[in-house]
Amino acid sequence: MTAEDAAAPDIRARVAQLHGLREQVRRGPDEKATASQHAKGKLTAHERIALLLDEGSFNEVEPLRRHRATGFGLEDRRPHTDGVITGWGTVHGRTVFVYAHDFRIFGGALGEAHAEKIHRIMDRAIAAGAPLVSLNDGAGARIQEGVTALSGYGGIFRRNARASGVIPQISVMLGPCAGGAAYSPALTDFVFMVRETSQMFITGPDVVQTVTGEKVTLGGLGGADVHAEVSGVAHFAYDDEETCLEEVRYLLSLLPQNNRETAPAELSEDPPDRPCDPLLDLVPAGGHRPYDMRRVIEEIVDDNEYLEIHERWAANVIVALARLGGQVVGIVANQPLVLAGVLDIDASEKAARFVQMCDAFNIPLVTLVDVPGFLPGVDQEHNGIIRRGAKLLYAYCNATVPRISLILRKAYGGAYIVMDSRSVGADLSYAWPSNEIAVMGAEGAANVIFRRRIRSADDPEATRRQLVKEYKAELMHPYYAAERGLLDDVIDPAETRRVLVESLRMLRTKHADLAARKHGNPPQ
Repeated sequence: MTAEDAAAPDIRARVAQLHGLREQVRRGPDEKATASQHAKGKLTAHERIALLLDEGSFNEVEPLRRHRATGFGLEDRRPHTDGVITGWGTVHGRTVFVYAHDFRIFGGALGEAHAEKIHRIMDRAIAAGAPLVSLNDGAGARIQEGVTALSGYGGIFRRNARASGVIPQISVMLGPCAGGAAYSPALTDFVFMVRETSQMFITGPDVVQTVTGEKVTLGGLGGADVHAEVSGVAHFAYDDEETCLEEVRYLLSLLPQNNRETAPAELSEDPPDRPCDPLLDLVPAGGHRPYDMRRVIEEIVDDNEYLEIHERWAANVIVALARLGGQVVGIVANQPLVLAGVLDIDASEKAARFVQMCDAFNIPLVTLVDVPGFLPGVDQEHNGIIRRGAKLLYAYCNATVPRISLILRKAYGGAYIVMDSRSVGADLSYAWPSNEIAVMGAEGAANVIFRRRIRSADDPEATRRQLVKEYKAELMHPYYAAERGLLDDVIDPAETRRVLVESLRMLRTKHADLAARKHGNPPQ
C-alpha cells in the first residue's frame, strides 16, 4: 500500500459522507424556510410525498441535481434538488410516479434543471404505464433563467398531452400556480385544490386591476372554491392537505394503472343481488316532484360508497366513480334537485369529459336518466349550447366501453338521445315502470298537436286536460318504448342492482372494432 493510498478516505468514510449529504438534502435549505412553510399551513415536499405514498415506498431520483445557470446571483445559489422532488413509490401496493415542488427553494420556481427532472419522471411514468401525480406549489417560471425556463414548461405540456388517455394524471394544487404553469394541471385528468393555500390563475390580481380596474383577492380570483364551483377547473376542494392527499389515494384505488388495464376489482360483502326496495319510495312517480339522485346511487352501488367528481360545479348532473359487484364503474346521472336535472352548457361539458375519461381507462358507464330536456334561454343559445352540448353526444357515441342506461322517470327530446340512449350505442337500455320517454312532456305536446281543437272547445281547459290524458295513454305509457324495441326491458326498481351487476358481468368481455383514423374532431 502506498502512502497515497493510506491517506485516501476509505469507502466507509465516503458512504458516511453520502448519508450526511442525503440527510442535508432531505431537510432542505434551512430550518427557517421549513418553519415558514409550516406557518402558512403548508407541508414540505417530502412530508406531502410521505402522506401520498405507502410508508417507506418512495424512491427519489436525482436528489443531488443542481442548476448550472449564472447571472443575477444564481451562481452563488445552487441548492440540491433545484426545487423539485421526483421519484416513484406505491399507493395501495401499486406503482405511482410523483413530483413535488419544494417552495423553500426558489419558491418552487421552474428552471432548466428543475424542468428536466420533471420531464424525466414523466417519461418514466409513461414508459412504465403507471399514474403520475404532481404536487404543485411553485411560483411559475424562474425569471432569472429567462426563456430557458419557459421552454421547460413547453416540455411538460407536450408530455401531458402525450400521456393523456394513456396513464392517469392527477394534479394536486398545494400553493400558487400562475401564468402558463396553470395549463399543465388543466391538461391532466383530475385537479385537487386546498382552500386558503392554493390558487390558480393566468393573470394575478394586480394585473387584473391594472387592465380592467377590477379589484379582487387571490382567493376570489383563483381560489379552491372559485374553481370548484364557478370555473369547473378543480374537480375536488378540501380544507387541509392531509384530507386532500388521502382522497387522492382513494381516487387512485378506483383507477387502472394505464389504458391497457382495467381498474382493480375489490371483493365486497354487499350481495350483488341485494334487493333495492328503498328505491320504490325514493323516487316520486310524479315527474314534477324533485328527489336527490345521490340517494339512488347510494342504494345501488357496493356498500353505498361512491366518489363524486366535480360535486359543486354543474350540479344538475352527477358524475361519480363507484363499484358494482366489485368492479369499478363510472356513473352519469341527472340531478332533479338542481334545475330539475336539465342539461345545460356546463353539465354537458362536465359529463362529456367524464365519459371520455372512463372510456380512455376502460371503466364501464352506467347512465341514470331523468331529464326534461336542455335548458332553454338566450344565454344558453348565444354561449354555444349546440356545439358544447354536442360534446356529450360525441363522447357517448365515441365510447367503446360497456354502456348501460337506465331511465327512471322523464326522458324527453334530444336530451333523451344524448343521455346514452340505445340509438347512440348503449349496449343495454333499461327503464323503470315510471318512465316517460317522449319528444316532450304531455302538456306541451298536447298544446302543439291539438292547439286548434283546444282553442275552439266550449271548455278549453277541460278539453286540454282530456287530450293530455289521451296523449299520455297513447304515446307515453311505460311500455311504449319497450314495445318498439327501444328498451331491453322494463324492470322492477327493487331489482336494479342485480340487473346492473349481471349486465356488467356479461359485458366485461365486450370488444369494439374502431374505424382506422388518426383521431376524431370533437365539437369545441
